[in-house]
This record gives sequence, C-alpha cells and structure tokens, in this order.
Amino acid sequence: MLLVLCVDLDDDLGRKTGIPTPVIGADDVTEAAVALATADPEDSDVNVLFQGVNVHDELAAEGEAVEVAAVTGVDGPDVKANRAVGQEVDRVLAELSTGEEVSAVVITDGAQDESVLPVIRSRMPIDGMRRVVVRQAQDLESLYYTIKQVLADPETRGTILIPLGVVLLIYPLVVVANLFDVAGAAVLGILSGAVGLYSLFRGLGLEDTVDGAAESVRNVLYTGRVTLVTYVVALALVVVGGVQGVDTVDVVRTAQGSPLAAGTALAAFVHGFVQWLGVAGVTSSLGQITDEYLAGRFRWRYLNAPFYVAAIAVVLFAVSGFFLPDAPGVTALGLSELALALAAGTLIGVLSTLAFAVAESQLPSAEPV
Repeated sequence: MLLVLCVDLDDDLGRKTGIPTPVIGADDVTEAAVALATADPEDSDVNVLFQGVNVHDELAAEGEAVEVAAVTGVDGPDVKANRAVGQEVDRVLAELSTGEEVSAVVITDGAQDESVLPVIRSRMPIDGMRRVVVRQAQDLESLYYTIKQVLADPETRGTILIPLGVVLLIYPLVVVANLFDVAGAAVLGILSGAVGLYSLFRGLGLEDTVDGAAESVRNVLYTGRVTLVTYVVALALVVVGGVQGVDTVDVVRTAQGSPLAAGTALAAFVHGFVQWLGVAGVTSSLGQITDEYLAGRFRWRYLNAPFYVAAIAVVLFAVSGFFLPDAPGVTALGLSELALALAAGTLIGVLSTLAFAVAESQLPSAEPV
C-alpha cells in the first residue's frame, strides 16, 4: 500500500484551524486544506495538502492501493518537531492496519520540512518525495531556510558577520575620526589590517591552536605546575643573554678597532649569549623535573637534562672564546684551555649518563602513568 504523506513541520494546520492531527483520508485532507486556505490564504502548506490529494487521486485512478494523510509537528526546535511528526506517522500506520507493507510518497513545501525525512524513513520505505512551491516564489523558502541555518551556526556566523561588520564600520569610523582631527587613513589602515589578520587567522585554522594553548595555560595555572615559573624565568634569561651577546659583539669590535668578520661576530655573540642560555636551560629543565616528580612520573634519567645543558654551554663558551681576541668581558682561550674545556664538557655528559643509569637500575623510581 502506498501512503501519500503531507508534512507540515511547524503545525500551521493545527495552530491556524484547530483541526486535530493526523488527518487521514482524501475527503478529510481536502476539508483541512480548505479550512487552512480560509484561515491563511498565503500559507504554503495549503499547496502541500491539495498536492497530496491530487497525487492520491491520480494514483487511485491508476488502480493503486493508496491513502493520503497529513501529519504535523510543533512550532519549535527541529528535533522536537521531528519527534512529533514521528509520533503522528506511527498513529497513521496504526489506523491503516492493512496488513500490507506500507511505503510513502512525501509531500513538503521546502527544505525545512524535508529535515523530517530520516524520521519517516525509519518507519517505512520512501518511494518518492515532492516539494511544492508557488511558481512565482521558486526556491524562495529554501533560500530563506538555508540562510537561517547558516546564521544559526555560531562558527559560520562569526566567520561571515564579523568581517562584514568591520567592513561596514570603516566609513562611519573614518568620518568620526575626521571630526576629531584624526587621520582617516590611519583608521582605515588599522581596520583593514584587523580584517586581514582575522581572515588569515580563520583561513589557516589557527583558532584550534589558540584554544589549545589557552587551555594548556589554564591547566598549568590551576594545577600549580612549577614549569610555568621556570619557563618565564628562562625566557627572561634568554632575553638578557641576547642583549649580552650584542654587547659582547660591540666590545670586541671596539677592542679590535675595525669591522668584524662574520665568523668573529658570531663567535662574540655566542660567547656573550651562551652562558645565559645555559642557565635558562638548566632552570627550565629543573622545573620540568620537579613537575614530573610531583606527578609521580619521575625517572632518574630525567636528571641528565641539566647536566647536558651545562656540558653544551661549556663547549660553546670555550669554542667561541678560542676565536676571540682579548677584550673586556671576553674569556679568550688558548688551544690547551680549549682542549680542557672540551674534555670537561664530554666528561660531564658521560659521567651524568652513567651515574643516573646506575641510579635508575639500583634505586626505585615512580612508574610512568
């Protein structure tokens, strides 16, 4: 048996005529259509009901076992309306009780009503679907529904409306700026830059990265992790080291009395910078080790990190000093002193590795979680 199902998702039929739903049978659906047309001639659901009766009559004339019914939802959220339609479809099927398999031809007036198709398909096969619109307003309701859905989505709304709003504000803000003797070109440049940065931000998908970073910072603050403090201190030490490196380059240039070669300038910068970088590395690694210990994930091998950083700093400090002349604040090293520094850096790394490997094999440490 074929069921011609007229869908009115927002219940215009019930709200405007007071007719109880579902409505079953060609005569009853026709009366409901006339009542709705009388109450609101402009309602598109009138066309749906008459179209349903028309399809019913055509199929019945061909000898098809067919029935027509009108089901409605509620004037509210789509999920609630879809559930109401599903309940009415169940009532229609219960009243038919033909013993035959029932399939449906669904009649709607636009894309919004078609959101209920999965609900109907879960109860019976759908052999066809017909959308009824007024010829003079072809696809108008579908366009309206699509725009409504797009603007209802917070992400899409922000992507479209924020740049549009900034663009529309450019002219009035420039006018206001001119009234206060502020250069309108400056305002235009700032707003254009803001739109450009926002477009790049959205286009590159950086919002997830920023959200993740903000969430990490919140977690660090709320859990009291020591690394937050040590990382800030390390960053400050790196900045100080950069300034010290630049100052060392100036000192060596003054002592030499001539422009420096690229290699000498690099060695001077590293010589002034690396000691601060080493302290920053030791500070940050100690903070990380502390957090691992407090979290119960401490391993003895983690203590290698500050020793490795110190060994690398010693080697770089000695190598850079070997290429520099005597100058205030510069530790110029000879070949034998360079050899001793390299040996010391190697010993620091090797001995720390061996010591903590033995400690890890002999002493208990927290198991990773």
